[in-house]
Formats: sequence, structure tokens, C-alpha cells
Amino acid sequence: MSSIKGFIVAGTHSGCGKTSVALGLMAALARRNIKVQPFKTGPDFIDPGHHSRAAGRPCHNLDGWMLSGDTLRDIFSRYAQNADACIVEGVMGLYDGYSALDETGSTSHLSKKLNLPVILVVDAGSMARSAAALVQGFCNFDPETPIAGVIFNRVGSSKHARILEEAISLTDVPLVGCLPRREEISTPSRHLGLVTPDHLEDLDFKYNALADWVEENLELEQIIEALPDIPLQPRFDEVPMIPRVRIGVARDDAFSFYYEENLRLLREAGAELIPFSPIEAKELPEGISGLYFGGGYPELASFDLAQNTKLRRAIADFSATGHPVYAECGGFMYLMESISKDDRLFPMCGVFPFRCSMQSRFQALGYREVKLARETILGPEGTKVRGHEFHYSALEGIKETTQTSYQVTSKKTVSTNEGFIANGNTLGSYIHLHFASNPLVAKNFVEACIHSSRMENI
Repeated sequence: MSSIKGFIVAGTHSGCGKTSVALGLMAALARRNIKVQPFKTGPDFIDPGHHSRAAGRPCHNLDGWMLSGDTLRDIFSRYAQNADACIVEGVMGLYDGYSALDETGSTSHLSKKLNLPVILVVDAGSMARSAAALVQGFCNFDPETPIAGVIFNRVGSSKHARILEEAISLTDVPLVGCLPRREEISTPSRHLGLVTPDHLEDLDFKYNALADWVEENLELEQIIEALPDIPLQPRFDEVPMIPRVRIGVARDDAFSFYYEENLRLLREAGAELIPFSPIEAKELPEGISGLYFGGGYPELASFDLAQNTKLRRAIADFSATGHPVYAECGGFMYLMESISKDDRLFPMCGVFPFRCSMQSRFQALGYREVKLARETILGPEGTKVRGHEFHYSALEGIKETTQTSYQVTSKKTVSTNEGFIANGNTLGSYIHLHFASNPLVAKNFVEACIHSSRMENI
């Protein structure tokens, strides 16, 4: 059985600097020609984009609530096979997950599922001896969580670093290093996460600055050498599928939120994925039998999207013919009548007979389990799949006659209806579904596109 060196970069809380540390480590190792496979805990889309750019390899999400333990191990082993080391960035605080009473979905939960050691990032600003108490508390809260070391971040001076070194000696946790405060190289935030790589300039400079910050203050070789070997599940070389149908996938600055595993499962089911830009393309890709609109920030490109009237009409016509169209969150917003923002109304595709408006506070946030209440392009009635929802826009003008197909449950006990249907085979929702929580969903969508293609040729 093969093995690999790997660890999780976790944090005491959101905003402690774990993303900067993870990116710095990835970039530092990658520029030494070490093949680093990045992963991200939880349902995030923005951090994985940065990881992919910094490490030079696609990042994959590992979510312990949406995915089973076997699926987590399968994804980890699949993409770790040809790497030299794996770095997983955690989500929120180390123990934060689905609920306050349940570890599911937390970084701690993932570390135990994959037997990955944790390096804990602590914001040590304005702390001295208390930093040791904080670390000890994290270790004692769940002794089964393998905390292998600690990194103190936002350290004010060399004197401050010496005090922290003395304090951590009161615990049994090794000190990996102290990182000085460097606010000028932090990554700005937008909405619920970081700014996407597509909306930042001088990325190579930023990643190199983070790599320098890490290399100057941490002993990278010692970190890697001290890590245990993580066994990987044995795998056979995969035989690629011959594509049976072409599906257009919206990919540009406005639409970039896709789980890599979703795309792989579509290809595995027989789809050839054809990327196109709703901002720039004047027509849909040739020969497609389905469309997939992922999430993103369409509100940031609302002017350009609205100006591309030719493509908006082509998408509306494609949907009207009954071809399968699946859209989530930002893609769902694009298929509505309009997006309103800053007292301006931007026309969109008009597939769904309602609109959305941008709000100053988020309108929904959390895990969702979907059960299909009727047969759709994702599967028969009763099909279950898990996902996550977060958005700042609010729906307006929904008619009572508008059909829905999702029975949605979350931590709230009240079930809600979502999954709006238009033209029979267009399905849209704010929920980002993870197809690996039920791979039949990807297969069903591809089969619906194949059926549509055959009907068109009759």
C-alpha cells in the first residue's frame, strides 16, 4: 500500500490566518518542485481556487457532512496518488461543523476520518501565557484529535515570539514556528469568503510573498520529515470514458463555483464538458445537449451579462426546447428575469419568471439535504442528495403556480420547498449540490442529456 506525507492546517477560529498559512506552505513547497496536492475542508469554493493557483494542482473539497467516510477516503486517495505531500486547509475553528453538539463536518472530524495530523494556527496577537492555555484547551477538548503542532500567527516582535516559545513549553504540543504580523500580504474578503483568484491582480507576487513569509519563519523540511506516513487506498489506473454527450458548462469570472468532483462524475457518466463564457460568448457551444450553470458572483458582472443579449436569448431558447439545464446559486440568478443591485435593474435570461435583488446581509447559510418530490433531470422522485447554501440575494415576484421539486431539510426542523422548474427540464436552486453525496445524480443528469439528444435527432 502506498503512502504520503500530509497534514491539516486548522485554526482556532475563522480569521486567525489559516488560509494565509496554508497558501504560504503550498506555494513554498511548490516552488521547490515538490508536488503538493491541496484539499479544502467544507463546502468552500473560493479557497480552493487560491489553493489550485498556489499549488499548481486542482484543489478538491472534503466535507464530512455532505460525504460519507468511504467517499472522503476515496477522494483523498484518488488525488494524493501522484503527489509528494498533501495539505488540507480546515474550515472555521477546528471543532466547528454541522452543529454545536456534533463534530460532523468539522476539521477535527475530517482529521480522524483520514488519520491526518493537525497543525493548529493560533492568532497570538495581544497574547502571551494565555496562548498556551488556549492551545491546551483545544488539545483537551477532544484528545482523539491528533494536534501535532502549533503555529503562532500575528506575532508582534522577536520578544513576543520568545514569550510564546516559553509559554508553549508548558504544554505537550510542539511549536512549529512564529509568524510575524504581515497584514499587507493578507487576502481581502468578500461576502462569506475570500476574493476569487479571478478578481485579484498580481497573484504570483502575493503567493510568493506568502511563501517567503512561511520559509523565513518555519522549518519546512523538519515539518515534512516529522509527519507520519498516511496510507492511501490502493487504486487501479482509470480507463477514460468515451463521451456520449456534450454538456456546456458556464466558466468565467462570473461563474467559477464548481466542485471538481461534480465535474469528474459527469465525465465518468459519459459527458464531454464544453466550457463557455456567458460574459463573452455570443452563442452556445455547438452540439451540446445540456447546460450546467454553477455559482459565482454574477452580480459583479451584471452589466456585462446584461449586455450580452444574443447569448441570453440563445439560453432562453435552449431551455424552451426542453433540453436539460441545471443551475445553482449564481447560475440560478442568471436564469431569472433580472438582478437588481445598487438601485439598478439588470436583465438576465428570463427562463425563470421571477427576479432577485442583492441585499446587504446574507439571506441563507448552511447545509441542506434535498429530497426530490418529483422526477427531474437529476433523478426520480425520492432521490436524496446533500449540499450547501449561501447567498446575499433575495427572490422577488415568485408566482404561486411556479413548480418546485426539492423538499429541503436543514438544522431547522421545518422542511422547505425549493428547486424551481421551468420548461419541464430546467432546474434551478440556490443550493450547491455535491454530486459525490449521491453519484447517481450526475449519471441521471447525463442520461437526461443523452435522451434529449436522441429525441432531437428523431
